[in-house]
Amino acid sequence: MSSGPSPEQTARLTIASIARLYAAGERIAMLTAYDYPTARTLDAAGIPMLLVGDSLGQVILGYDSTVRVTMTEMLHHTKAVVRGAKRALVVADMPFLSYGVTPEASLENAGQLMSEGGAGAVKLEGGERSARTIETIVRAGIPVMGHIGLTPQSIHQLGGHRVQGKTREAGRQLLADALAVQQAGAFAVVLELVPEQLAAAVTDRLRIPTIGIGAGAGCSGQVQVVTDLLGMSDEFTPKHARHYAELFTIVKSAAEAYRADVAAGTFPGPAESIRMDAGTLDEILGRTALDRPEMVEVSRGIPLDRDL
Repeated sequence: MSSGPSPEQTARLTIASIARLYAAGERIAMLTAYDYPTARTLDAAGIPMLLVGDSLGQVILGYDSTVRVTMTEMLHHTKAVVRGAKRALVVADMPFLSYGVTPEASLENAGQLMSEGGAGAVKLEGGERSARTIETIVRAGIPVMGHIGLTPQSIHQLGGHRVQGKTREAGRQLLADALAVQQAGAFAVVLELVPEQLAAAVTDRLRIPTIGIGAGAGCSGQVQVVTDLLGMSDEFTPKHARHYAELFTIVKSAAEAYRADVAAGTFPGPAESIRMDAGTLDEILGRTALDRPEMVEVSRGIPLDRDL
């Protein structure tokens, strides 16, 4: 007879858990999550890492870029995801200008995402330019995931969503960035929009896992934006994303059917309605024998319908 899941199956995963997966050669699946029900579902599916990405600015809050996302918003969504995920390691993005300005501010904001938000690690963008910030945060005992290649918070400087590392100089800089992130103490690094051959070469040269997004299958793991995975938009889908469902179409059809039923008066029907005892209803509405006018003097009562 089964005694239930082992402690290892129910305990919250940590960066040590991710390191063991990496050492065992297991490819690591990571998805973004921004709310409690999604986090619960992805956690139940066995996804080991959930990223509360600042991509929430665009896919949840409707901003035109990640640059507008605030610490307050990141904390709000991180708390929700942590409440929903009982096992997955929750990684929270550090939003634009919450790091890299001063070491003190970087450490304070990273600590807030951990202590108040409940995250198990933080993620920040930049290679060599962010190495000292990563080192400062890691030395304080906060796990850091790096992010190089296309860095969305620098999108205005990069000139758009473009593949990174395609030239000799850019490719060498990407490798230098990866090594700098590792040397600074990051436990993993995201490679975004990097040619697959270069991403595979970077992965081979590192001792920490690489998590690819638009970087080919040679990375140690993959991360996708959950709204892309579920097909929750009828707008542009990045080349590197794959729809595993078409929820936009499904939800739209359901909403259209609901609207039609409400308009036709067929929702709610008997199955969705609650009925009560007819006698009790008569008492509430003053329709019993005691409520008849000729009974008022005898009962010294006042018919309820005189007050209605």
